[in-house]
Amino acid sequence: MTRPLQGTSVLLTGATGSIGQAVARELATAGARVLLHYHSNAIHAEALAAQIGQGAIALSADLSDPLGPNALWEAAEAQAGRIHALINNAGILTASSVDDPLDAWHRAWQGDLQVNLMAAADLSRAAIRHFRAQGGGRIINMASRAGQGGYRTEAMSYGATKAALINLTQSVARGFGADGITAVAIAPGWVRTEMSDDYIHKHGEAAALSGIPVGQMAEPEELAELVAFVLQPSQVSLTGAILDVNGASQMRS
Repeated sequence: MTRPLQGTSVLLTGATGSIGQAVARELATAGARVLLHYHSNAIHAEALAAQIGQGAIALSADLSDPLGPNALWEAAEAQAGRIHALINNAGILTASSVDDPLDAWHRAWQGDLQVNLMAAADLSRAAIRHFRAQGGGRIINMASRAGQGGYRTEAMSYGATKAALINLTQSVARGFGADGITAVAIAPGWVRTEMSDDYIHKHGEAAALSGIPVGQMAEPEELAELVAFVLQPSQVSLTGAILDVNGASQMRS
């Protein structure tokens, strides 16, 4: 059995969510050792580590704390030594309205900015410094269709942070390619996750599927397969790409 990621260590944030679990399983199948970040669900994370094997370990960190991302990287580096790839998968969507009180509006925006953007930026900073000293590495940022072309009024902070995450990805790709560092953003549309289930519960599945020509959401496993492909040693020239996974619901010229 071919294992293209054999011998690599990958730090994956948000590993206990639907997408994170699928990515962890796919990477382990490809031979990688996965360092599984979680926030509070230790039992779930430890069970996932035991299930996928390959030396996987669970690491706790609060990415909503400005000091959390760097602490996570230091813990991962202490466990693995050499880290070959970082996947910034953790993300939140905090609903807000322009009619909210200003303090509530600020809390929503600051929360999304910290988890969706600043945590990814801090982890990318740490990864770049590590990769430059170790001969290169890969960064994958889980962005969103929401980061391209505007987003729902109740989730503008989510869309704005995902747009910034795409820009961060391209800046890293452009600025550090000579150091052997690649960066790719994956931009899903609707994916069948806890977040989509909550939306469907409130608005119905037809509302979620409206505007998706293929008539279905992406499955977490689709994204997992793409992540594993991007991390293959041969995929160097893919750096800087934004990979859309949205069922043709939004296309760029």
